[in-house]
Amino acid sequence: MNVVAKPVTELVMKREVAAPRERVFAAWTDVAQAAHWWAPRGFTTLSCEMDVRPGGAWRRRMRAPDGRLITKYGLYREINAPGRLVFTYNTEGGGIDDPETLVTVTFADLGDRTRITLRHTLFETDAQARDHEGGWIGSLERFAAFVEGVEP
Repeated sequence: MNVVAKPVTELVMKREVAAPRERVFAAWTDVAQAAHWWAPRGFTTLSCEMDVRPGGAWRRRMRAPDGRLITKYGLYREINAPGRLVFTYNTEGGGIDDPETLVTVTFADLGDRTRITLRHTLFETDAQARDHEGGWIGSLERFAAFVEGVEP
């Protein structure tokens, strides 16, 4: 019997934060708030633009710890406040050449807490998925510190 390992073509991450769902959703959709947290650990956000509506564009430019400039961008496909966001995800610069992927974020109301489930799909290889995993972990840590009012 031949067994072929299937590549990991999606990431699924869950994080619970000590903030109500409306606050959490606002931090994902308000450009002034997202500019504070939406970057991996060690990265510096240089610019952040968001037109949060179906078909609207988002774009962030960051400096990596090694000095590389990286731009992330995409289009919003679905906005269902305060429960769900769906957007495309592209990377430009820094020697990265990834295909367009799709991110779906859901926000479950737990009263004074919110469970975030992030599903990042359509990776062509498991290496591409793994490359994004660390970035999302760092971003979600920064996000939790931001909405909970704790210094990272």
